[in-house]
Amino acid sequence: MSQLTLRLPEELVGQLKQAAAAAGRSLNRWATDVLSAAVDPDLAGDEAERLRERLARAGLLVTPSGRRGRRPPADAVARARAAASRGTPLTDLISEGRG
Repeated sequence: MSQLTLRLPEELVGQLKQAAAAAGRSLNRWATDVLSAAVDPDLAGDEAERLRERLARAGLLVTPSGRRGRRPPADAVARARAAASRGTPLTDLISEGRG
């Protein structure tokens, strides 16, 4: 896990601490969740959606390239998992020297 050092105005730090406390989270957990919501469109929930809307209005929303922005339907994920589980287990490939 990496660390990030930021220089922030004291007033903003106070606001961030208040927001984290109101959400019942540590400042680190809250900031991590906020930053994740800002760049990961797969995160669900009203709070994350409101944050993305605010960031988009401010011109600060980053959409990772090559991603569609939405999760596939649950049934599609289930089918893909089922298909993936029918292959040769990795341990067999390695024991056969094919890994």
